[in-house]
Amino acid sequence: THIKLLGVTIDNCLSFRKHTNFVSQSCNYHIRALRHIRHTLDIHTASLIAHALISYRIDYANSLLYGSPQYNFTKLQRIQNSLARIVLQSNRQAHSDTLLHQLHWLPVHSRVYFKLATITYKALSTSSPQYLASLLRRHQPVRSLRSNDQLLLDIPFSRTNFGSRSFRCAAPSVLNSLPLQLRSSPTLSTFKSALKTYLFSHPPA
Repeated sequence: THIKLLGVTIDNCLSFRKHTNFVSQSCNYHIRALRHIRHTLDIHTASLIAHALISYRIDYANSLLYGSPQYNFTKLQRIQNSLARIVLQSNRQAHSDTLLHQLHWLPVHSRVYFKLATITYKALSTSSPQYLASLLRRHQPVRSLRSNDQLLLDIPFSRTNFGSRSFRCAAPSVLNSLPLQLRSSPTLSTFKSALKTYLFSHPPA
């Protein structure tokens, strides 16, 4: 019913439910360990440990979750919210959005969006990796239109939801949804910095 490939659990329905379950179990184990020692740490050290042991597990291969069922994001978001409360030593009444902003952490759904947009920008600007860059096509209208200089990508037609989740469809959709000023960033580091700022104020739907 499922296999594990490069650290990602792939089920026979491509729902990634098994993957998020395994990630959640692993994260919860380390969250409990961090909770036991949190009172001995300053906030900077606690944040570093949270990133090293837990956040990277949430972020690993997270672009595969694009377009997957909402319960995957809900489950992982609970993990991140719990982690933020432990790092900041806040109570359950504190709103999770406020805590994430205080730590400058993007929510899980925005992190998936950030990863996919970054991979797409890098593939376009450096043609690397080639197997991904070859799937992207600049939008070139037959007639001279205003969209000619918008740096848009062609979005291939897909008949199924599975197809729309593929890189060749998802990547252009994500990049085209960003403002032109962001898409035309001169360097990858500039793009990532501007994208994170943008996603804080414009979370993906």
